[in-house]
Amino acid sequence: MRIAAYQFNVSGDIHQNLAVVEKAVIEAAGREVQLIIFPECALTGYPPRSVADSNAVDIEEVSAGLQKLQSLADEYKICIIIGAVAFDKNYYNRACVLQPGQPMDWYDKRALYGWDAENFCLGQRDGVFRIGNLTAGIRICYEVRFPEYFRELYLAKTDFNIILFSDVSEEENTVRYETIRSHLITRAVENVTPILSVNESASYQTAPTAFFDASGKVLCEHERNKEGMIIYDFEKKELNFGEIGRKLESDRLLNM
Repeated sequence: MRIAAYQFNVSGDIHQNLAVVEKAVIEAAGREVQLIIFPECALTGYPPRSVADSNAVDIEEVSAGLQKLQSLADEYKICIIIGAVAFDKNYYNRACVLQPGQPMDWYDKRALYGWDAENFCLGQRDGVFRIGNLTAGIRICYEVRFPEYFRELYLAKTDFNIILFSDVSEEENTVRYETIRSHLITRAVENVTPILSVNESASYQTAPTAFFDASGKVLCEHERNKEGMIIYDFEKKELNFGEIGRKLESDRLLNM
């Protein structure tokens, strides 16, 4: 499966964000990408950084934007995963999954703290999806800090995992960038599962847009603070010696 991640400077203007996303989807489709992911709240902006709060988001515009993206998914035969503020009796920090010819599916963020706790309600879904002939898990930003969220995906036997970020700073903070990058490597290694991550590029990025293999090797990584796309041809591979050992030990520990 040819997979892509697109990072850009997310704003609080849904129409502006949608125009960037649409252009990226069309470019990706032209390069035979089958799955493209965008950052946390990439359609709407993330409250309160680029929009005042969840109540300030025009939910009708969100719905229209997602309908447009579904049309693109159908037309170009490409799966699109994008973050948005969503409303369903309550507000949620949602990863929307738009696949060709299928109704929209989603995962809502469950690790809520600080701004998230002020703006969103707790998600209830497991975040496991079938995309083409592969099983993918989705997580959102702060959840990377907690191995438990990724152990759930290990138990679900996902082929690769996806994490959407809105993690930036107004000042240079390479320590935070490297810390979160290390979290991603660790989550890949401890669960013997590749990870595709995407972040926005505003100000100073403090989480990477990158693809890591099941042993934590960085297979591709976008330049920080610059808009653009990474593409990787992902194939499910046989585990190597070290990966087999980690999986055997994980299974033993889970069955104790």
